[in-house]
Amino acid sequence: MPINITMPALSPTMEEGNLAKWLVKEGDKVSPGDVIAEIETDKATMEVEAVDEGTVAKIVVPAGTEGVKVNALIAVLAGEGEDAAAAAKAAGDGGAKAEPPKAAAPSSLPAGDLSAKQTEGDAIPPASQGGKKTEAGPSTLPPSGLPAISPTGGETGQSSNSRIFASPLARRIARDAGIDLSAVSGSGPHGRVVKADVESAIAGGTAKAASAARAEAGAPAAASAGRPMSDEQVLRLFEEGSYELKPHDSMRKTIAARLTESHQTIPSYLLTMDCDIAALVKLREEINAAAPVTKTEKGDTPAFKLSINDFIIKALALALRDVPMANASWTSTARVLHKHADIGVAVAIPDGLITPIVRRAEEKTLSVISNEVKDLARRARDRKLKPEEYQGGTTAVSNLGMYGVSSFTSIINPPHASIVSIGAGVEKPVVKNGSVVVTTMMNSTFAFDHRVVDGAVGAELAVAFKRYVENPMAMLV
Repeated sequence: MPINITMPALSPTMEEGNLAKWLVKEGDKVSPGDVIAEIETDKATMEVEAVDEGTVAKIVVPAGTEGVKVNALIAVLAGEGEDAAAAAKAAGDGGAKAEPPKAAAPSSLPAGDLSAKQTEGDAIPPASQGGKKTEAGPSTLPPSGLPAISPTGGETGQSSNSRIFASPLARRIARDAGIDLSAVSGSGPHGRVVKADVESAIAGGTAKAASAARAEAGAPAAASAGRPMSDEQVLRLFEEGSYELKPHDSMRKTIAARLTESHQTIPSYLLTMDCDIAALVKLREEINAAAPVTKTEKGDTPAFKLSINDFIIKALALALRDVPMANASWTSTARVLHKHADIGVAVAIPDGLITPIVRRAEEKTLSVISNEVKDLARRARDRKLKPEEYQGGTTAVSNLGMYGVSSFTSIINPPHASIVSIGAGVEKPVVKNGSVVVTTMMNSTFAFDHRVVDGAVGAELAVAFKRYVENPMAMLV
């Protein structure tokens, strides 16, 4: 009997992923533990291992496919002694009984052409495109920005004789680019528009923007008062050819969704502390100078090299230990009081951001924190972090001081209830004991979720943080 290989859930919150690469091909034999594919999530690329033994009879979802739903069939194995061709045919006939994507095929597909994967490897399930399924059959609501097609074919300028056959991915790309599909020539079966057709039309400038095409046809412009601008309304503001479109990848979509959720749902407030870091800077230099050295081919290599940010992480972790009511997360029924300080560290990666977690930071030495952060940051840039290394955490540190930014505020990333924004250390004249002296001051701005952390508790945490930063020897004992 054919053995199904389905899209795995690589984290508790994963709903879909991109099938980045197959490491096997049809006809290959695999054993449990063999790495067979690479799956790309919003933050990382992870390897998928086989759990059964058999021969790869059919690869259902080609490499490069985006938006593959969890539990969707991606490949079929033929068991021991089973004919691979028969297993592949059974999969094609539905004999493998895999759970397909739950969304129905869009109404623009002809009967019998229900699977976008039959003609285009990069298709995504129609459910991700905004259609609403009814008892009468597939959705007739297309993605926003594209002409709607009524069951009778007579809406928004599309007659019953001018329905557009296109793959789901082609529709999505056209929607994002504001392209009118009626202006794109299809190269797929029966003239169906596929991904390559839309991309060629965008690159060659041969397709009209959807809004412009409707305006030429006399269609009324959508009312925009009080509503966000649509994609085509944005593009109409710029001269054609003066820009290029960069489609959102999974990371950009996740960043947008999570921070929009934060902005709309978290009632946050801000507290700012100016910290004197002159003693911290001096102690850092002394510790780095005393670091053990190992001789290597590249010369003497110190066992560690502390950064200012390592002290910041440790200071915040100890402050959370001292003010446990601030070390919390929000749920609708209870506050989650954490027993350890798991500190997220914002790391900039190419065209994105990720926050790997330093677990139990209050228990770790500065040298351990320093080396761990360097390792996490390196693997984050390579997109090799495991989900458990960047999901969760109790708070986060965002440091833009290395860019010369003196102060800024950050958006809280749920389930965190706080985040601290660290500015650059700047020499300033300050009054100490009645005299004006020059010292290095650092601005620290805390954002708190007021549902979890009341103002007085937030102030306690900020004061505790300042105390450790200005007396760094306390972090060593």
